[in-house]
Amino acid sequence: MEAIGALGLFGALAVIAIAAAAIGSATSQSRAAVAAFDALWRQPEAGGTIQTSLILTLAFMEALTLFVFLLIFMLSGTIAGAS
Repeated sequence: MEAIGALGLFGALAVIAIAAAAIGSATSQSRAAVAAFDALWRQPEAGGTIQTSLILTLAFMEALTLFVFLLIFMLSGTIAGAS
């Protein structure tokens, strides 16, 4: 019965972690996009450089979110296998 309680707690914490990662990623991506559009508005001739930097930055943010999802799934398998 002790393992079921631990799994329930882990499940709740996993949901919170995934939600925090998704919210943080979405917020960061929107702020990066706003900054890029602001930079394009101020200096349109630097559009290619700004676009490249924006795409690279968004890819890193998205990868971090996917790593959190992967970590949660890996840990849930470890916790479930331990009981």
